Amino acid sequence: MPLTDTDIRTVARLARLALPEEEMAAQYEHINALMRWFEVLQTVDVTGVEPTSHVIGMYNFLRQDVAAESLSQEAVLSNAPEAAEGFFAVPRILED
Repeated sequence: MPLTDTDIRTVARLARLALPEEEMAAQYEHINALMRWFEVLQTVDVTGVEPTSHVIGMYNFLRQDVAAESLSQEAVLSNAPEAAEGFFAVPRILED
């Protein structure tokens, strides 16, 4: 069922779009073309098809959360450009 000009204006108003008249006519054509595609999609037989939120399977590829040995403070700070009193030294960015 094609939308009317009034429907398109209502959608534009609800979306808070101020469309000029020529843009309104273009949107009328675009939205009605979408509605025709929706009508075609409604004819597809989806009996037995499970609803999904993604078209491909979603998997969690995170590693197991297992306690392991970590680097020592000295090893970590050995790669730091500058260190002071066991911490990374960075330039001060706050104003006085």
